[in-house]
Amino acid sequence: MQQRTAFGRRVALAGRGVRSARPAVWLAGVLRSFVLSFVAMAVTLQIVPGEQVPDNGSVAVALLVGTVLLVGALLRPLLTRLTVLTGVVGLLLSGFLAQALILAVALSLVPAIEPIDFVDVVLIAWGVGVVAALLDWVVDASSSEVFLAQVMGRSVRTARRTDVRGPGLLVVQLDGVAEPLVRQAAATGAIPFLSSLLRSGSHRLRTWHTGAPSTTPAGQAVLLHGVDTAIPAFRWFDKEQGRMLVCSRPADAAEAQTALSTGRGLLAEDGASVGNLFSGDASLPALTMARARPPGSERGAAEFAVTRSGFVRSVVLFVGQMLAEWYQGRRQRRRGVLPRVHRGGSFVVLRGLTTVLLKDLSVAIVADQMARGAPVVYVDLLDYDEVAHHAGPTRPEAMRTLEGLDRVLRFLHDLGREVGRDYELVVVSDHGQTQGTTFLQRQGRTLAEAVSDLTTGVVDGAAGSGETVGPAHLLHSTGTRAPGLLRPTLSRLVADRTEHVGPGSPDGPGTPHTGTRTSVRVAASGSLAHLYLPEHPGRLTREDVARLLPTLLPGLRDLEGVGLVLTRRADGVLVVEGPSGWRALGPDAVVDGDGEDPLAPYGPLAADDLRHLDRCDHVGDVVVLGAYDPVLGEVAAFEELVGSHGGLGGWQTEALLVHPDGWTVPDRPLRGIDVHRLLVDRLVEQGLRAPDPRPETASVA
Repeated sequence: MQQRTAFGRRVALAGRGVRSARPAVWLAGVLRSFVLSFVAMAVTLQIVPGEQVPDNGSVAVALLVGTVLLVGALLRPLLTRLTVLTGVVGLLLSGFLAQALILAVALSLVPAIEPIDFVDVVLIAWGVGVVAALLDWVVDASSSEVFLAQVMGRSVRTARRTDVRGPGLLVVQLDGVAEPLVRQAAATGAIPFLSSLLRSGSHRLRTWHTGAPSTTPAGQAVLLHGVDTAIPAFRWFDKEQGRMLVCSRPADAAEAQTALSTGRGLLAEDGASVGNLFSGDASLPALTMARARPPGSERGAAEFAVTRSGFVRSVVLFVGQMLAEWYQGRRQRRRGVLPRVHRGGSFVVLRGLTTVLLKDLSVAIVADQMARGAPVVYVDLLDYDEVAHHAGPTRPEAMRTLEGLDRVLRFLHDLGREVGRDYELVVVSDHGQTQGTTFLQRQGRTLAEAVSDLTTGVVDGAAGSGETVGPAHLLHSTGTRAPGLLRPTLSRLVADRTEHVGPGSPDGPGTPHTGTRTSVRVAASGSLAHLYLPEHPGRLTREDVARLLPTLLPGLRDLEGVGLVLTRRADGVLVVEGPSGWRALGPDAVVDGDGEDPLAPYGPLAADDLRHLDRCDHVGDVVVLGAYDPVLGEVAAFEELVGSHGGLGGWQTEALLVHPDGWTVPDRPLRGIDVHRLLVDRLVEQGLRAPDPRPETASVA
C-alpha cells in the first residue's frame, strides 16, 4: 500500500470528519444529549431531599444542564491529564468524583439554584448518571451506543492531532468462542456484523485446532509468543520450586511470561497488549496479567473515567448484569435445566466485572491506541468465556454476550477506517468450550478426594475456577492503593476463589511435603488434571508411579467421569488407559493395545494431541482427562464449571480465526503456531516488523 504524506493524511482525515459531521446528525445528537440530561437532572433533583430548585424550575434546570455540558467540555481534558499523571488512584477518584466536580463548578455559575453541600453534589451527580444510563438504554435498546459514539469522537479527534499513517493490524480475541459456535450464531442472527463480513467475502472463517491443553495461557503463549510447549495447563505444579502456579495470579503469569519471552513476540515492535494474560513483548501492556500495572496511566482509561458515558454508566450496567445473573441463575434452577452449576456468590460480581467494566475499559484503551497509531493491537474480550463457564456454552445468556461482542467488533472495524492507520481486522479465539456434568456432580467428591481415597498418601487439590477470577486478581494487584470502597470487594473476590487444599493435607499450597508417605498434588484445569508426586524430582515413569502408589492407576481408570489416564513408560512410550481398554503410543503410531480404544471418543487427532501434551514443560507424572460423550457432546470437568476447556472432546479444541480475504493462508488444518506465523508474516509484509531472525517453533502435525 502506498503511504500517504503527512499533509495528505490530514486532508483525508479532515475529509472523513466533514463527511461524518453531517449538521443534522450533529444537531440531533446535541439535542438528544440535552433532553436526556434535562430529564435525568430534573428527576434526580426531585429525589434528593431539600428544595434546591426555585419556582421557575424548568428554566433553572435547563440552564444548569447547559452549563454542565459546557463546563464538562472545558474541564474533561484537564481531568484526563491529571488522571494519567496520578495513575490508579487518579483513575478511581476521577471515576467516582469527576462528574461531581463538574456539577459543583456548574452550580457555582448558576445563581438560580440554591447552594448544595458537596455530599449532595456527589449524590446528585451519580443520580443523574444512573437515570441517564437507564434513559440511554430505553432510547437506544443498546446502552453501549452512546458510550461507543463518544469513544469514536474522541479517537478521531486524537488521530487528527497525530502524525501516524500507513497500515495497521488489529487482533481481537473473543475468549472461549469456538469456530462452530460462530457458524451457529451467524445462522441465528446473533452476530450480524461478523456475519456480514463473512457473507460479503471481505473476510474468511477458519478453524485452528488447539490440541491439549485447550486453555487461555497455552493459546496466548502460542498466538502471542509462538511457543507451544511451555504451558501444560491453566495451573501446574513446579517440582523444582515446590509450588503450584496458577495463571490467574499476576506473579505466576509474570513467571510464565519469562519462560515465553524472547523479545520478539507478536507485539514486539511498538505493539499494544490490552486485557491479555501475556504481553506478546508489547511496549504498551495495558490490563495485562503478566505485566500488571495501574490502568490509570493509559489515556484511554483516563478518558473512560472522567466521562459520564464511561465509568458512571458502566457502574450502572455492572449492577444490571448482577441482577440479570441472579434472575437467570434462578430461572435455570426453577426450570430444572441440566447440566448446571451453582451461579451465586462471587460469580455474580465477576460477571458484571468482565462483561461491563473490563470490556468498556478495554475498548476505551484500544480505541486510544488505534488513534495514536500503534502498529498492532491485540485485545482479549472475556465476556462470553466468563458467562459460558457458569451458564453453559450455548445457553441463551451466553449467546447474548455474542451480540455485545459483535457490536464491539463493528465499532472497532469502523474506527479502523476513521483514524490515521488503515487497520486490518482479525478475529481469533484461544479455545472453545464444551458443556457437561462435572466430576463432582457425578462422583459426589472432587478428583483430589477421589485420589485420596485411592491412595494412602497425602493429597493436595488445586482447583476452584481460578481462570474466572483472573480479572479480580488483576484489578486487585493494580489497585492495592485504591480507596477502601473497592479494596475489600476485590479482596473478597480473590479470597473466595483461591485454590482449595484437598483433604488430609497438613500444609498449604506451595509447601513441599516431607515424611515417609508418598503425597500427591492434583492440579485441575477444566477437563484436564495433572497429578504430581512432589517428593520425587523430574517426571516419573509409569513404572515408578505403579511402584509408589500401586492402587492409583487402576483406580483412576475405573472412576466414572474419567475418560483417559496418561503415563509415560521408561522406554518413552505413552500409555493411554480408559475404562475398557488401553493403547500405547509411539512417536508416530499406536504400537500396542488391548480392548476398546480409549482415544476413539475424542476424535482422530487425540493421539497427536496427547503426544504434544507429553512434550510440554511441567507435565504431571499422571495426566487425567475428563470423560467425553460424543453423542451428547458433553465432557466431565474437574472444576465446578458447566462449560469447560483444558482437555479434549467437543468444541473446546476448535478455536476461531477470521482473517481478511486477501491473506495467504495454508489450506491444511491449522494449529496455533500457524496462526502466529500468519500474523507475524502479515506484519512483515506491511513493513510493520522486521523479519524474525530466530528459527520458528515446529508445528505439531
